[in-house]
Amino acid sequence: MGENDTSIRLLESIDACGSINRAARHVGLSYKAAWEKIETLNNLSTTPLVIRQVGGSGGGGTVLTEEGRGLLRKVAILRREFAAFVGFLGERPDEALNALKMLRRFEMKVSARNVWAGTVAAIEQGAVNSVITVALKGGDTVVAVITDNSVHRLGLAPGMEVLAMVKAPSVLLGRDVRREQLSARNVLPGKVARIVPGVVNDEVIIDLPGGNTVTAINTCESVRRLGLQPGVEVAAIFKASSVLLAVV
Repeated sequence: MGENDTSIRLLESIDACGSINRAARHVGLSYKAAWEKIETLNNLSTTPLVIRQVGGSGGGGTVLTEEGRGLLRKVAILRREFAAFVGFLGERPDEALNALKMLRRFEMKVSARNVWAGTVAAIEQGAVNSVITVALKGGDTVVAVITDNSVHRLGLAPGMEVLAMVKAPSVLLGRDVRREQLSARNVLPGKVARIVPGVVNDEVIIDLPGGNTVTAINTCESVRRLGLQPGVEVAAIFKASSVLLAVV
């Protein structure tokens, strides 16, 4: 399965041991790579598959949600019945297609660090460009501005499932932000989950209220100046023109 197999094995290992560190070693990933994969999986799922849980070994653990366990059950069904897939498709078409659709999202390889699954909530068409509002899980929304030609080429319509993508360097961070004072269409408030320090730039991962995560790459100086650390409230800011849309 390639990337899919690694993702599923990571979920299975987390479910077995409750530790992202041990699970990462078991599947041959670094701790950072494992967290990045989990954040991507959570963003691509309609509800989070993995959550942090306070009170585990060392002060906290990592566990699968019911949605995550449900996905593993569906994958187990697919593995067990793949030889008779036509029959499986006829008996449980919704489960089979939903599981395959999720795995296809996981298989995608894109350069953007932020990839979220959502549905088109609204389309405002203009003379040249259209404004697309994408509803993510948990009530979070992302706004994209794309050409009318792209809207037609992708066949976008309200209710359609899409992937919204933003590169991490395009995400700015701010504290005590007033939305009405900014020109950017996307201002997503959340809390710092973790910071991966670098020599010049730091990677800041932000948990949004709806269960999604946003990753920003800002200079180390900016991160220090803002006083960012885990638990601090911060807003992720990016322009609508920085959002790419894809249909899978």
